[in-house]
Amino acid sequence: MKKTEQFVITINRELGSGGRTVGEKLAERLGVEFYDKAVIKALTAEYHLTTQEIEKLKGNKGNWWSDFQRKIVPYYDTAKAQYYKVNTQDEPELITTDDVFNTEAQVLREIGYGESCVIAGRSAFFVLKAHPNHISILIQAPMKKRIERVMEKQGLTREQAEKDINKVDKWRDNYVKKYAGTSRYDTRNYDLVINMAELDEDDAVELIMDYIDKSK
Repeated sequence: MKKTEQFVITINRELGSGGRTVGEKLAERLGVEFYDKAVIKALTAEYHLTTQEIEKLKGNKGNWWSDFQRKIVPYYDTAKAQYYKVNTQDEPELITTDDVFNTEAQVLREIGYGESCVIAGRSAFFVLKAHPNHISILIQAPMKKRIERVMEKQGLTREQAEKDINKVDKWRDNYVKKYAGTSRYDTRNYDLVINMAELDEDDAVELIMDYIDKSK
């Protein structure tokens, strides 16, 4: 990856692995914006966007994307605050409609091809796989570490944390299989796979930076 050219780094991560924090720290280190699924969903829900409406905006206003970016700010902070809250009453992500997926994918493409950035989320790794200056990363962690992290962040019992992790793992893999035709655990989908067993978030960022420097 060439840091001197427009680039995108996508991070797929397991719940409780610390992958989102790695993404935030990596973006800060690189001096670029960080986006995640919560931000995309907040935007599409708030502005009732569809792929057709996005195309209409693009056709009617040359600087529409700059205006759109400014709208991200208030929702970005809200999304960050809600990250560790898993609503187990939500419908399984497997039933996401094709229209919703297509709209989110379109927004991801506008972000990924519009500026250098780091994107964390279940679908960015395959939505942006054709990007010419793209690194795809998977961040995993042992179940014990994941459970302990979710317990700490959400104030759950060990049993509740494990139940939520298993449910989210199933939802996310089903989602990827439905739309990408592959498993999110297939390491062939990634340039770099990081196991957080013996690492903290700063260690992971250093590993990624070293990979970037060596892949020029």
